[in-house]
Amino acid sequence: MRRLSLLILFLGSVLNAVSQSPHGSDFEIDCAVCHSPESWDLLQLDKTFDHSQTAFQLKGAHTAVDCKSCHRSLVFSAVETECVSCHLDMHNNTLGQDCSHCHNPQNWIITSVTQMHRQSRFPLTGAHTTADCFECHQSASNLQFETLGIDCFNCHQSDYLATTAPNHQEAGYSTYCVDCHSAQAVSWNAANFEHNFFPLRGGHAISCFECHTSGTFDKLSTDCISCHQAAYNATTDPDHLQVGFSTNCIECHQTTDQSWDAANFDHSTFPLTGGHAPVSCVECHSDGSGVKPSADCISCHQAEYNATTNPNHQQAGFSTLCTQCHTIDPGWEASDFKEHDSQYFPIYSGSHNGRWSSCIECHSNNSSYADFTCFSCHEHNQTETDGRHSEVSNYSYQSQACYSCHPTGRAEN
Repeated sequence: MRRLSLLILFLGSVLNAVSQSPHGSDFEIDCAVCHSPESWDLLQLDKTFDHSQTAFQLKGAHTAVDCKSCHRSLVFSAVETECVSCHLDMHNNTLGQDCSHCHNPQNWIITSVTQMHRQSRFPLTGAHTTADCFECHQSASNLQFETLGIDCFNCHQSDYLATTAPNHQEAGYSTYCVDCHSAQAVSWNAANFEHNFFPLRGGHAISCFECHTSGTFDKLSTDCISCHQAAYNATTDPDHLQVGFSTNCIECHQTTDQSWDAANFDHSTFPLTGGHAPVSCVECHSDGSGVKPSADCISCHQAEYNATTNPNHQQAGFSTLCTQCHTIDPGWEASDFKEHDSQYFPIYSGSHNGRWSSCIECHSNNSSYADFTCFSCHEHNQTETDGRHSEVSNYSYQSQACYSCHPTGRAEN
């Protein structure tokens, strides 16, 4: 009886041991995936086991690593997925513990330092893209990359202190280099100086020393006259000083131009459009003084007014306000006396619109445009006209009589 009890106890312990998996209690993969049915020998795991179904996919160099290099025990779930769990931190925790920030699964070689730096606090641009890593990371020879300050002065203090043209320290210049120098530049020369507070374009694209004559490069006044007083005083065409022109040069001149000739005066008080657009300044400002001339047409066009004979403006007593009859289009031929319809007789509307080509067709007397005739255009003679008006009282075969009865040019009135 005792022997039977011992045999049962022995068989129970054997069955209990067999029922426990050496890979842990939570291992759910079928044994046949890895083991042969004939024995516990392992199959070719790269053909039978899909590691991509786990929390760590095998890529690059990891595909050729022996399983036991990572799985040192048969409890596979006990393996950590962090890089440092398998790889010694050669950087002594100066770059963190995620190797993938700089390395890829293929090998340990860093293929793009610039790309890697774009993910950091200090992207590499300009001269920094070609700088030797050891210039900033002086402990890099030991594979240690301590966190560095990203302020310019952290690395360029010696450059700042050694600069004498201009002397940055004496002038009290900013220690934040990008206030004056471009981060995209490849050198410290003046060509890369950021002068955004006073854009150097057009006529201002000149040598630094033309404005900074003392050589100290202290901040200068941005008022035009602070640099251009001599040019202002010397200008005689027109005489800026005598006329009292503004000393704010940009009211007339453009900073994008290379010389003073290209003046762009705001002439909104007398718009230079139409026939006035191509006129040079001296044609109106003939005395060269720049004094504001009268805006009355006759002040400039008296000669044309007096010389015009078709029609004779002077004899006819035409208005000296040219715009009553003329537009500002180039050439005096572009007359457009629109007031003729409202003040006298409709020739731009009604039955007479488009039926005439020149003023003298009706106003044959050049000396007086108060005189007009109706009979130079209409194809009817006095006998015919008299017959049509035989029953009209006070009828007279005269143009003034025609107008008194037909003020709009229509037959019915």
